[in-house]
Amino acid sequence: MNHILLIEDDKLLGEGLNEYLTKQGFECQWLTNIKHIEKHWYRADLVILDRQLAEGDSVTFLPQWLSLKALPVIILTAKVDVDQRVEGLMAGAKDYVLKPFSHQELLARIHAQLRPLGQSAVQYQQLVIDVANQVVTDNGCSVELKPKEFQLLLMLVQNQGRVFHREELLNKIWGYQAFPTTRTVDNHVLRIRQKLPGLDIETLRGVGYRLVKCA
Repeated sequence: MNHILLIEDDKLLGEGLNEYLTKQGFECQWLTNIKHIEKHWYRADLVILDRQLAEGDSVTFLPQWLSLKALPVIILTAKVDVDQRVEGLMAGAKDYVLKPFSHQELLARIHAQLRPLGQSAVQYQQLVIDVANQVVTDNGCSVELKPKEFQLLLMLVQNQGRVFHREELLNKIWGYQAFPTTRTVDNHVLRIRQKLPGLDIETLRGVGYRLVKCA
């Protein structure tokens, strides 16, 4: 299930979008301000961002948020000026939806941005990950992984070279309430290393993990 972070301070619009996206099968987190955005940004797969918030023009904050985790961002705006739309895209947004808009149009744009996440196979060196069937082969040999091990491996491979904090991995894969300790992440990384000894997962002491980027 894809997690959408919705940032919209218009309560009527936000409530309607939150309800609609939930009915469409998404896990939706709706925020009316940016006070706790960093915590929720780590969990998201896509962000729907209102341009005009009480704190100001959200585009000015976008590069900082994207430095935490690169995400597809769709901006909602009533501004039709071309220069202003270019400004948002240059700041890192992937798409614009002009108000007023239909829910169906927004849904189509969401699916267009999330489509790359649904690729059927991912390859890293001699490793092949069949996403749809959750099958992993290493040099042609099948490797049995438990569901959370598979999710953790896939996240590292899809984001090779990127540093993941233990808390981010825990929250993204297990959820905030599932486990009280980041030791769970360490144990799963250990088991992945044992099953895939050729996989170069770096430990950054006191921070987390990174899969060395394939040359």
